Amino acid sequence: MNKYRTQYLFSRYFLHVFIFMLPCLVVTQSIVAQTNKSPISSEDTFLDEKAQRKFDYYFFEGLNAKTQEKYAEAFDFFRHCYAIDSTNANVLVELGTFHNVLDEKSRALDLYKKAVSYDPENFYYNMLLAALSKEMGQKQQVIDVLEFLLQKYPEKIDLNMQLAQAYADNGELKKAISALNNLEKAVGITDNITLYKFQLYSMLNQKEKAFKEIEQIINENPGDPRYLILMGDLYMQDDQPNRAIEYYNKAKSINPNFPSLILSMANYYDKIGDKQASEKALLSAITNPDMEVDNKLELLSRYIAVIQQNKGDIKSVNPLFETLFEQHPHNAKLNMIYGTVLMAQDNKSEAMKQFEIYTAANPDDPAGYEQMIRAALPDSLDKVVQITEQALQFIPDAWQFYFYLGGAKYQQGKYEEALKVFQDGLKNAKIENPLVEADFYGQIGDLYHFLGNNQAAFESYEKSLKLNPQNLPVLNNYSYYLSLEKRDLDKAEQMSSITVKAEPTNPTYLDTYAWILYEQGAYTMAKIYIENAVKYSENEPSAEILEHYGDILFKTGEPEKALEQWKKAKELGSDSKTLDEKIRTGKLVEPNTNIKNK
Repeated sequence: MNKYRTQYLFSRYFLHVFIFMLPCLVVTQSIVAQTNKSPISSEDTFLDEKAQRKFDYYFFEGLNAKTQEKYAEAFDFFRHCYAIDSTNANVLVELGTFHNVLDEKSRALDLYKKAVSYDPENFYYNMLLAALSKEMGQKQQVIDVLEFLLQKYPEKIDLNMQLAQAYADNGELKKAISALNNLEKAVGITDNITLYKFQLYSMLNQKEKAFKEIEQIINENPGDPRYLILMGDLYMQDDQPNRAIEYYNKAKSINPNFPSLILSMANYYDKIGDKQASEKALLSAITNPDMEVDNKLELLSRYIAVIQQNKGDIKSVNPLFETLFEQHPHNAKLNMIYGTVLMAQDNKSEAMKQFEIYTAANPDDPAGYEQMIRAALPDSLDKVVQITEQALQFIPDAWQFYFYLGGAKYQQGKYEEALKVFQDGLKNAKIENPLVEADFYGQIGDLYHFLGNNQAAFESYEKSLKLNPQNLPVLNNYSYYLSLEKRDLDKAEQMSSITVKAEPTNPTYLDTYAWILYEQGAYTMAKIYIENAVKYSENEPSAEILEHYGDILFKTGEPEKALEQWKKAKELGSDSKTLDEKIRTGKLVEPNTNIKNK
């Protein structure tokens, strides 16, 4: 297995930050009697009785499938609905949401726009349109939608905050402040509104008005040190430490042990050049036996962050932990924080001990196991197997541990065991994200290939791509394995081209595309892409890429250069008998066995 595959197994899922949990839409109008009229059309959409029955069946089956998390089936049902009635707003939104999750943003936006055009007063549809428009940088459209909604639903006062943000994003700062003022009239003075107005006035270089906003909230809460500290912090940001200390002292008179005050005072001392006083302020608070442990942990985390930001010696905090362990010997959170600090020091063995203590005290918390895995990788796959098996005993529905366990066994060459792990994951784990589910099918496809069952591999790849058509590793492997069998080369070329467009400097993807072109007989084009693959793999040269380069050069009438590349591939440690024959004869030889996995 090459380096890319390893990275894919152990880091790809961290990219999935969008969880597909959109609840089923509440049908606000009778599906049976739907007669939506488009404001951009002079014709009404009427369905005959037979078509209406088919529409209702597909729609409710789609909702049921989505409720059961059978997203691929749901998508197909809604597409059937769309084919019957392309003006139904409910269907348009459902399809738009699917395309949004699959990162086909333009298509999703188009569908949301159409939904709103057929049901213009639907609050939910408009909010979906506004959210996606914001994501795609269509600032004026966001404003237009929110202004319309506020006019239509004046009771939804929270829209003022979103409208203020939309105005600010569009550079209309005064309008943003006006929207916040309207919100403030309705709900009173709040932290969020005040701080946002402070920010906007600052951006307008109206400092007096900006600080007046904070004074207003201080006057509303005279016994609360948080706002005094906030004012001090803001003066510090404005490079006015003399004004800042006035407010810090006022806060100190209320509560001298307030955690954020201690941190602010430390920052103040650091600002005026008294680093000794800064460190003393933090350390005295953290080691104070009378301070609540949760406050200590908060200060400790911030203290560590400050050291890292200032590129200080992270090892300097180690003695501090010894003191804290003496004061709080049974607080496992300390072990977790200390383990993280030790990881930053590249002391994985000691970090592992700390994570083990935390996990023993919190066996149902996945964070402990995840940190243990982090400490074990990449040195000990056996340890990863042990950790993940332990995790699954306590958290049997946690998909990430199936993924780690399957990945570890995959790399150990235990393909049948790895296959069962991924299959068990699909069966037992709670997978709410279709992108993650797609990755499971992708790994299953790779494993079937290793086990010599290419038909099952291709079926798994199809399932993966149905859930995530942009799954680049799957597109790459699927297309490459098709090329090895010299089948469906047009399909393989289309899939591989997606990967090259997405990552034009990825040598693995370039090599795959070049090889498909080679199998299609497009040798000149293949040479262009294989040369780029060689170029972008110079730091980590690949015997497989170089052998492919030699094959392509031979086909373009350059046998001497081909032999040169074959010899380079051999020098990198290739044990291919076919390669040996190419070097011996100086001619292209068809392989007798399957080329190794990408």
